[in-house]
Amino acid sequence: MAERYIAAIDLGASSGRVMLSCYQQQTQQLTLKEIYRFSNTVKQLGSNFCWDLAYIEQQILIGLNKILDQNIKLDSIGIDTWGVDYVLLDKDGNLVGPTYSYRDHRTDNIMHQVQQELGTENIYQKTGIQFLTFNTLYQLKAMMLEQPNWLSQVTNLVMIPDYLIYRLTGKLNCEYTNATTTQLVNITTNDWDDDLLSYLGLPRQWFGDIQSPGNIAGYWQSAKGDQIPVIAVASHDTASAVIAAPLSHQNCAYLCSGTWSLMGIESKTPVTGSEALISNITNEGGVNGHYRVLKNIMGLWLFQRVCAEHNVKDIVPLIELAKKEQPFLYLVNPNDPRFLNPESMTEAIKQICLENSHNDSNNIPQSLPQLVRCIFDSLAMLYKDVIDQLSSLSKQPIKTLHIVGGGCQNEFLNQLCADICHINVTAGPIESSALGNIGYQLISLGDIKDVTTLRRIIAQNFNTKYYSPKENN
Repeated sequence: MAERYIAAIDLGASSGRVMLSCYQQQTQQLTLKEIYRFSNTVKQLGSNFCWDLAYIEQQILIGLNKILDQNIKLDSIGIDTWGVDYVLLDKDGNLVGPTYSYRDHRTDNIMHQVQQELGTENIYQKTGIQFLTFNTLYQLKAMMLEQPNWLSQVTNLVMIPDYLIYRLTGKLNCEYTNATTTQLVNITTNDWDDDLLSYLGLPRQWFGDIQSPGNIAGYWQSAKGDQIPVIAVASHDTASAVIAAPLSHQNCAYLCSGTWSLMGIESKTPVTGSEALISNITNEGGVNGHYRVLKNIMGLWLFQRVCAEHNVKDIVPLIELAKKEQPFLYLVNPNDPRFLNPESMTEAIKQICLENSHNDSNNIPQSLPQLVRCIFDSLAMLYKDVIDQLSSLSKQPIKTLHIVGGGCQNEFLNQLCADICHINVTAGPIESSALGNIGYQLISLGDIKDVTTLRRIIAQNFNTKYYSPKENN
């Protein structure tokens, strides 16, 4: 077929998009158009923070129908979302309990308990996954402590993108890249770890057979009666973003920049030694036998929250003001767990700055531009630390950093990153998760040979900006 029309449902923790791509096989022209965008925020139910899955599903259908209203015949659909969060289903396919967000506080003290009971090194050697308080392992431990009565009601546990596929097709699927974010998949067998499931007291039959990305999970019957294949792409949004990143040589790293910043390298083997454990490096499943050896960084979530708290509608003038502030006067660790979901991000930053300056109130950012400068400087410094860790673990210097995702539009932070890390930086593509989603559909359909070819096609069709470190930095 000379021309393909592909839909990507790309869901982040703050917004969702239904994207349409047209691929001309002869010319290798790839286009991307945003059809529908919607906000996606956690909802507070009592003391818990949860996802509104019915709303998300409704918005997806609105977007898909907008495509059909243009008399476009889709060749396939793919879905990618954030990781770790899951859905519990009963025997009739109905939800058991709310769908908690990873920003919910019920896991605040659970990770330490599990580490004490199972051993930190034991968990890491089994899974290769970094320790984050909200990993599915700890969410499920919290559930068994708080809601053990759910055990008798549940038939299936599915990750968020697999649930949305189920809602479109009626078929259950268990996609590999998202499954690995649970910290329940054994890194040696690439299957669910029986010891961890036994520790949680959960039956193996809850968890489906893990499938490599690229299979047709089912078919969506449109209002016009068409049976459209739904392809299980690399459904963790970071996995899709990395597929679209222009990684062309071994001495380069990627930074998926958005609400979270995910910095890492591709590797054919996992990195699970003591240095990786100390650095809290993760080994998430990729495609074609590769692992995403990376570090989670709290990312632009801090900036987004501060802007929301101060009712900032246009961030460009604010960033210009922040550029003029004295650099590196205020620094925090962006990965401080207190930044995960504070009542006030502004106050959390000020409090940690106060602690870092030994209660010297003169070393607290007061104005909004100072707060923003603190966030960007702190992110750049953490980026440098992670670049150094990745260089040490891979035993080769990182010479280029490829920033992809919505955050790559922040030119000030891109240049700051180049300056502080002393490496060349490229920025783009912006919609990397959607492009990786679309690209893997095209690979599955047989239109594109492999990921290497896909990256070349994306680089030909989408602009990239370049940043070199400035000499005076």
